[in-house]
Amino acid sequence: MSRLGGERRMVDGSMIQCVWSGRARLGEGPLWCPERGEAGQLLFVDILGRTLHVHDYASGGTRGWPLVEACCWLAPRADGDGFIAGLASRLVHLRLDESGPRIVGAWTTPEEPVGNRFNDAAVDTRGRLWFGSMSENEKESGEPGRGALYCLDGANLRRVDSGYGVANGPAVSPDGNTLYHSDTAAGVVYAFDLSAGGELSGKREHLRFRGTQGYPDGMTCDAEGGLWVAHWGGGRVSRFLPDGTLDETLILPASRVTSCTFGGPELDRLFITTAADGRDQEALAGSLFRVAPGIRGLPSPAFKA
Repeated sequence: MSRLGGERRMVDGSMIQCVWSGRARLGEGPLWCPERGEAGQLLFVDILGRTLHVHDYASGGTRGWPLVEACCWLAPRADGDGFIAGLASRLVHLRLDESGPRIVGAWTTPEEPVGNRFNDAAVDTRGRLWFGSMSENEKESGEPGRGALYCLDGANLRRVDSGYGVANGPAVSPDGNTLYHSDTAAGVVYAFDLSAGGELSGKREHLRFRGTQGYPDGMTCDAEGGLWVAHWGGGRVSRFLPDGTLDETLILPASRVTSCTFGGPELDRLFITTAADGRDQEALAGSLFRVAPGIRGLPSPAFKA
C-alpha cells in the first residue's frame, strides 16, 4: 500500500515549505535523482534564466549552473550515463558532475516552426520518452496549432499528435496504460490509451480548467493513480482521481505554479516549481516548495536509448 499511516489526510497550506527562494524566472522540469548525494537530489531548470539547479535533500542546499541554451527538461538514461535533455531547440546527451553540466552528444531532433521551442517531457514505464513543443509566446496565449507531441522510442522519433498551443506536462499512469498530456493555452488535459507498443488511441478531454483555476501545466502521477496538476496562474496544485474527480488542492504562495514531482528517500514528498517572470509583486514567486501530502509517488523511469 502507498498510503501513509492509513487514511490519507488533507494537507494544510501551512505545511508547504519553501526550500529554495531563488526566484527562478521559469522554474520547470523537477526530476528526483535518488542516486545523487547522501539522500538524493532534486534537479530542476529555470528555462528563461538558462540555469540548471540541484537541490540536495540532506543538506537543504541548492546550487545552480548557467547553460549556453535554455533547458526545458532532463530525463535519466537507463545506462546510467547522465541524461537526455531537451534544450529549447535540440535534444542532447548531458552529463552532470561537481563541475557542472556538460553536453557530450546530440540526438535526432524534430523540426519545429520558427519561434517554437521544446517543452516538458516524461518517460513511460517501458523507457520511451514523450515530449512536446510550444510557441515562445506566453502560456495563456500560445499560438493554436504550432505545438506538437513527440515520442522517442530508442532511436525511433515520431510525431504522434499536433495542434497544440502549448504542449505540456506529460504524465503516465502507474500501470503504463494511460498517457496524460495538456494544452496549457486551451486549458485542457487530455488522456490517451497507451499500448504496450507505444501507440496512442482514444484521445479524450480528461480535465478542463476555467476561471480562477488558471491553466494546466506540469503533472505527475502518484502510486495510487492520482494525477497531480500544477495550475499556471491558479496558485495551486490539485490531485485528481483517475475518473477526473477533484480530490485535493494545495494552495501555494505563488500564482504561476509550473510543475511537480515526488521525491525524498521514501518518495513521500511532493516538490513544486514556480515562476517569478511577470510576478515581481509576489515575494515567493519562482521558489521551490516541498510538502508531505500523505501519499507516495513513483520512481522516475529511465530512457532506454
